[in-house]
Amino acid sequence: MTASAPGKLDPDLAKRISDAVDAAFDSQIEFTKELVSRPSIRGQEHLAQDLMASAMAKRGYAVDRWLVREDDIKHHEGFSPIKVDYANAWNVVGTHRPRNETGRSLVLNGHVDVVPEGPLDMWTSPPYQPRIDGDWMYGRGAGDMKAGVVSNMFALDALKAAGVQPAGRVHLESVCEEESTGNGALATLVRGYTADACLISEPSSGHVNRAVMGVTWFRVHVRGFPVHVATAGSGSNAIMAAYDLMKDLKELEARWNAKKGDTKNYKDAKHPVNLNIGKIEGGDWASSVPAWCTFDCRVSYFPGFKPQEMARDIEDTIRKASANHPFLSNSPPDVEFNGFFTEGYDLEPGSDAELTLARQHEAVSGKPLEERIATAYIDSRVFVLYAGIPCLVYGAHAENVHGFDERVSIESIRESTKAIALFIADWCGTEPVAA
Repeated sequence: MTASAPGKLDPDLAKRISDAVDAAFDSQIEFTKELVSRPSIRGQEHLAQDLMASAMAKRGYAVDRWLVREDDIKHHEGFSPIKVDYANAWNVVGTHRPRNETGRSLVLNGHVDVVPEGPLDMWTSPPYQPRIDGDWMYGRGAGDMKAGVVSNMFALDALKAAGVQPAGRVHLESVCEEESTGNGALATLVRGYTADACLISEPSSGHVNRAVMGVTWFRVHVRGFPVHVATAGSGSNAIMAAYDLMKDLKELEARWNAKKGDTKNYKDAKHPVNLNIGKIEGGDWASSVPAWCTFDCRVSYFPGFKPQEMARDIEDTIRKASANHPFLSNSPPDVEFNGFFTEGYDLEPGSDAELTLARQHEAVSGKPLEERIATAYIDSRVFVLYAGIPCLVYGAHAENVHGFDERVSIESIRESTKAIALFIADWCGTEPVAA
């Protein structure tokens, strides 16, 4: 078995790798189902990471499994505030090292944390009992992004089945906290895991991401003045006051959206900045004017803006809205930043990594690699902004992510796994598997 140099993938080897993906595809789908069946919501990531660490160890990778700790990452400019227990915030990295490191290095990244499933009676089938119906696999996290995490691992398997291994160092990363802070991927960087390029197999329908928005989470604490409802007019209803503040925050969203014409990649986006009021709590008793209310928000903003700038805009909006309120003017709300505090980025086109992926995507799909922009958070910002690493977001086609009946196209998993496998071989070069 002969080696291949980076950027010179032998057609016969490419066919063997593609055939190897097909040969192991049933096993890949079964492993994906097993990973989806583990409900790795925030605080329970260990349920999935145990499986990933075991699978990496069986494949002979050097496995690093560690608990993400605030003290290790809080000094970094990319850190997001932590307001929950990190007792099960585990990361896993499996490292392949070649015998002779003649090729370029690579990070293959994905996250195993998933968002809460919501009311179970609104799912067609239980969210953690993955179901296949035609070309679709259903289940929470099936698309976002456990199919991608598994694709990364099975793409590497396909090279080995074809008799070769990457001639460059490869870090296979399975991280936590992508859905709430981005601290999981950040922790891998702080721990020293870098490379010449990175690929994150988020669901992208076979496109590559050109830009990603910054995101901030915040919670607003509103106070009221409780009285009996018989004299409600003499008190101050914290819940109703919170609704007034929400209206002003939506006006802030509109002002931020109006700036899209000044951006590099979001000029034609319909509504790129999105403020979501995601959670509200308040009051203690139906017959008492509520004395308190809290509501949680997520808002995005364009690349080029720092989260600190956006935080000031948010605080100023709340302050100005409160100044016109008869009660809040003397008892202003508190704003707490309690999760995402991240910056967006624009990925410059034309890197060697992108050209390599485009070449292999077209070889598999028969179509040119197209680009898209993201209006959500993706961990790619860690590698692009803080390590200067070209990071390609590329994966299968998924629907209803974060919603009911989340699903991922099985054939798109097959196609993206082939493209990722060929990209690894092309980017890193190959050497024969040790006898």
